[in-house]
Amino acid sequence: MRLFIAEKPSLGRAIADVLPKPHKKGEGYIETAQGDVVTWCIGHLLEQAEPDAYDAAYKQWRMEPLPIIPEQWQLVAKPKTRSQLTAIKGLIKRADCVVNAGDPDREGQLLVDEVIAHLGYPKHKPVQRCLISDLNPPAVRRALDNLRDNKEFVPLAVSALARSRADWLYGINMTRAYTLLGRKAGCSSLLSVGRVQTPLLGLVVRRDLEIDAFVPRPFFEVLAHLMTPSRDSFTAKWLPSEACQPWQDEEGRVLQRSLAENVVRRIAGKPALVEEVEEQARKQAPPLPYNLSSLQIDAAKRFGMDAKRVLDICQSLYERHKLITYPRSDSRHLPTEHYGRASRVREAIAATAPTLAGAVAAAKGSLRSKAWNDAKVDAHHAIIPTEKQGNANTLSADESKIYMLVARQYLLQFYPPFEYNDSRVLLRIEGGLFQAKARRIVKAGWKALLGVEEDDEEEVGTLPALRQGETLHCERGELLEKMTQAPKAFTDASLLAAMTGIARYVQDPTIRKTLRDTDGLGTEATRAGIIDLLFKRQFLHRQGKSIKATPTGRALVQALPDSATTPDMTALWEQSLSQIAERHGSYQQFMEPLTSQLHQLIEGARHNTGADFSALPQESAGRNPFPRRKSGAGRGSKSAAKTGTAAKSASRSGARKTTKAKVA
Repeated sequence: MRLFIAEKPSLGRAIADVLPKPHKKGEGYIETAQGDVVTWCIGHLLEQAEPDAYDAAYKQWRMEPLPIIPEQWQLVAKPKTRSQLTAIKGLIKRADCVVNAGDPDREGQLLVDEVIAHLGYPKHKPVQRCLISDLNPPAVRRALDNLRDNKEFVPLAVSALARSRADWLYGINMTRAYTLLGRKAGCSSLLSVGRVQTPLLGLVVRRDLEIDAFVPRPFFEVLAHLMTPSRDSFTAKWLPSEACQPWQDEEGRVLQRSLAENVVRRIAGKPALVEEVEEQARKQAPPLPYNLSSLQIDAAKRFGMDAKRVLDICQSLYERHKLITYPRSDSRHLPTEHYGRASRVREAIAATAPTLAGAVAAAKGSLRSKAWNDAKVDAHHAIIPTEKQGNANTLSADESKIYMLVARQYLLQFYPPFEYNDSRVLLRIEGGLFQAKARRIVKAGWKALLGVEEDDEEEVGTLPALRQGETLHCERGELLEKMTQAPKAFTDASLLAAMTGIARYVQDPTIRKTLRDTDGLGTEATRAGIIDLLFKRQFLHRQGKSIKATPTGRALVQALPDSATTPDMTALWEQSLSQIAERHGSYQQFMEPLTSQLHQLIEGARHNTGADFSALPQESAGRNPFPRRKSGAGRGSKSAAKTGTAAKSASRSGARKTTKAKVA
């Protein structure tokens, strides 16, 4: 018989629903009429062993034995789901073929692979892979008709395995080292350190320090008010020359009032020669459908939703309502075969979200955006609506908002480009150079669907018809006094944007150049959990919409070496992990330098005085500073947020916990 092992019960039921009936339900499985069986994990059934499983001496937190590096990695059954693992063990013994139906990402791949290996399924027997991104029956049937050899996905599993073990090594050791260091200085907090969470905390701490140290300064701009011979008026902005550099800041702003005042006096009533006229016709294609991070960023900007809230809503729309495809996707492209079903998706949008019916009617089904690209789609594709026609009345207000965003972004793929003309004029007045810019919209295209309120960053307007060599009249100059602004504190949207565009914050220019096209800090599946964990660990807090570091978070970053609090190291990790998944790197090439670096980091902690923690709250009487980790930190690190969890779950940084030596 074939044994389907799904990642979650909801996916298992979706698979069983399209297999021959009648069904026979057992404890933790469903048997179909033709003898195939569908079972499921409940998230992770296995978890990494505690350090004391390798050596009883590790139960006590001490600096001397660090770093802890297992010679033979161990997995143990999670107590709460042991019965389900036992059920799968009995089923796998009867199986002639196993189908891995984990979620379509590298963590989902390993989650099921580790169960198959742990339960001793013979290596000579076949294992297939089922990739399901849509829980509606037609989509599930298509997935079952297109099973692939599970061996194709071994690099994906090895990538997840490497990340899991690296997170364990880094988190366990660094958390113990710095918690012990903090206690030496009298700090009572569990100081969790993770290879993703801590650089993210570092971004916030450094931004806070920049804001605290910022001193506003006035700067000055000059506008020239111009009149054409035909009495058309417009303004142009002064562009300071190189001679003005001694009186400018690093961003080219003029800091000396007298310099700007002199320009104002000199240009009043003077002729203005048109030196250059440039007008370019431009087209802008619609933005691609969402991946999870881009959806979370938009939802934060529009609705003030935090990343975890958006992910939870997406999971509900995917699993419960079956109205969107798999949400933990990092892809913004679609398979070309989907294009043939696009009309049914548009019909479903009109039925599910009646307010978009007009947008559906105006969409041009003959258009085909660059979203459809097989070369950029592998295990999963962009988040889009399914073909299911839902009832808007069954959705909560927040579910409706997220569905509308996903649906509208999909509809944009069937709208023409945004067309506009950019105009630019350079003028010379009394030796000084002035510039005027304008944008004239020719065809709104896909932007018509977004509405005017979302186009507030555009420079919309027109300039008079001008010719090179033409002389205009400068009626007067105008001095504008402005103040430099402090950097803005991070918000949910900007913090997520920082994680996805992490190259902007990488300090080493060589690394920055290398990382421009990588996935960023963390993964689509883990970013919400990482941010949430930092709040629950009380390293971050909110001030209105702003996200700020707490004194504990700031002290931890200041105590750690720069390599642990900047994104350079973890960004390189992500790049190496992607290379493993793409068959361009190996497990050993990733792990060996990591363990070497870990030895150096722990040695640095041994020589740290812990002075950065001395001003933090002291230990409460009777409090256990070194609690044992509770089991169950799965995707999103739910257990990591519970009081009393220790280094391992704290350092997971929102990632799933998975290891299995046989996979490597």
